Amino acid sequence: MKPRIDTSPSRAETPLDPGLKLLGTIKPRSADEISGSNWTLGCETLDRDFADYQQYREYLVPLGIKTIRLQGGWAKTEKAKGIYDFTWLDTIIDDARGRGLNILLETDYGNPAYEGGGGWDLAGGFPTSAEALGAWDRWVEAMATHYKGKVRDWAMWNEPDINKQHRPADIVAFNVRTAEIIKRVIPDARIAGLSLASSSPKLLDECLKALADRGSVDLFHWFIYHGYAANPDSSYKNVEALKETLARYSTTAKMRQGENGCPSELAKKFALSNHPWTEYSQAKWDLRRMLGDLGHDVESAVFTICDFNHTGREINRKGLLRATADKKVEKIKLAYYSVQNAAAVFDDQLQRVKDPTVTMTYDKPTASFVFRQVATGHHLVALWDCSAIPNDSFDTRPADVKIDGFTIREPVWVDLVSGRVYEIPANSITTASNTTVFRRIPLYDAPVLIAEKAQLALQAR
Repeated sequence: MKPRIDTSPSRAETPLDPGLKLLGTIKPRSADEISGSNWTLGCETLDRDFADYQQYREYLVPLGIKTIRLQGGWAKTEKAKGIYDFTWLDTIIDDARGRGLNILLETDYGNPAYEGGGGWDLAGGFPTSAEALGAWDRWVEAMATHYKGKVRDWAMWNEPDINKQHRPADIVAFNVRTAEIIKRVIPDARIAGLSLASSSPKLLDECLKALADRGSVDLFHWFIYHGYAANPDSSYKNVEALKETLARYSTTAKMRQGENGCPSELAKKFALSNHPWTEYSQAKWDLRRMLGDLGHDVESAVFTICDFNHTGREINRKGLLRATADKKVEKIKLAYYSVQNAAAVFDDQLQRVKDPTVTMTYDKPTASFVFRQVATGHHLVALWDCSAIPNDSFDTRPADVKIDGFTIREPVWVDLVSGRVYEIPANSITTASNTTVFRRIPLYDAPVLIAEKAQLALQAR
């Protein structure tokens, strides 16, 4: 029997004790209760049968993320030359769309049915023979035709740069041939290009230059990078450089973080391996990545909804749901509820306030971002200690926080990991004109908020 989603106020218990009066917890919002948000939820590897969509589909909508990432699976769709069976993917896409979810569909991997057909798994090479390239083109056209009217957003072959035989020119040529087919079938398709494992500005520049030389930059609505880092906040120097690099080639395309997540235990393989991760540090990491990306104006992905058993390697434990080796969901991890908390607050009705309006007195490096609710004008500040890799401690340290240019009439302190909302004592707040100072605000290595109480939907405890 699958674990039931806990909807109680105590669904995300942690050892945190900020020494403040508890008011309640954030009320979850399902995907059908929001118009949109910054995030995509990973539902990958179904094309290789490493995970089972049927095992976790009931957990998608309650999480509160409205777009999911899927992989097309050439080898699973065309097992016999020239015969396409989309039944497996129809089952998934029709179910997801019936739940009100949007689809980002990735075009990968290769197909061993053809000589020179490329690798069928991660790090596999592109198709190389004339026969296989022609078959690839026909499969992409068949898939685009089949899902026209159902799928508008598409992405290119996943992480081509981890195969060292792929030069930037090769990646670009394969992207262009694929994107041109999709655009011919679906003229209003929005396509994410490159899907690079790396967040290297140099590699992006080499790819964009090759695209520009072909006059093909405008085929793409986004350009995807991944780029894992044990301290998620250490990524943003590169992210800003990626954005600056893209701006030299396009005034319309945007960078998009296409895959990032954190294991919930020590892993020996895959990104972020060989570190003693736990469910606590996973939840903190996922939240720091989500809000860091939002604060840097980058659409981003949460990787992934469920652990998956990567045949021949190991179970990838980056899921929000824990799965057994035979792909059954056995536990809802803390990170599921923490991501649910973030999704409940940060929908597309919040806009980032770009002018610096927050200064902090704290003895370590910090991250802070300000957001404004469009309809009400209410503000909230997200802040955290970004100095190190997230750990298992829930001890807080005091910070003085000064905000200029806006006021928060009834401020509350919110812990996003647990969803708990606390009163900020009046004697900790000083307001003069349009400046407010919050003294001795608890801070630690996971995102917390200073928010307008009226902006939040709360469950009483």
